[in-house]
Amino acid sequence: MSRILLVDDEDSILKSLQRLLRVAPCAYGNQTFKLEVHAFNTPAAALESARHEEYDLFVSDYRMPLMDGIEFLKAAKALQPDAARLILSGYADLNALLRAVNEVGIERFIAKPWNDYELMSAIAQALAHRELLLENRQLANLVRLEMGDTTPEELEAQRLEAIEPGITEVNWGPDGSVLLDPEFQPRG
Repeated sequence: MSRILLVDDEDSILKSLQRLLRVAPCAYGNQTFKLEVHAFNTPAAALESARHEEYDLFVSDYRMPLMDGIEFLKAAKALQPDAARLILSGYADLNALLRAVNEVGIERFIAKPWNDYELMSAIAQALAHRELLLENRQLANLVRLEMGDTTPEELEAQRLEAIEPGITEVNWGPDGSVLLDPEFQPRG
């Protein structure tokens, strides 16, 4: 099941996207994706969800009040760097497109009103590309392990860090104890 987060300040757009994603097939090559869709009408609510839930794809409107789609996708990328990213926009702004590609690494910039087939194809391609990148990373890790360039412990630490950033950092005290507050200085 592929989890998709949608964010658009227009409820009618969100409802239309949800309806499309519920009924249209999502396939690329021989891969078929079942979709679980979460929709938000503010970037703040979407980011709050992204802090607690893992998503495979973020689809954002470009023009929204308080935070544009590029800013939203930048923040989402910081939280979930492996998730794919798409922008929907009713404005053909070349500078925005270049910013989205250069700063966020979006998979596609899709114009509103969208063509249903093209949108579903873009979503399927983004999900397939994400799966391929993750699979390549796993294979590269296996090669590094076999070549002795890494250890199973280092790979596990990377896996845990991807799930919960900061979990592998440990602050040690001078006596070998673990410091929960790095600002704390023991008396002695």
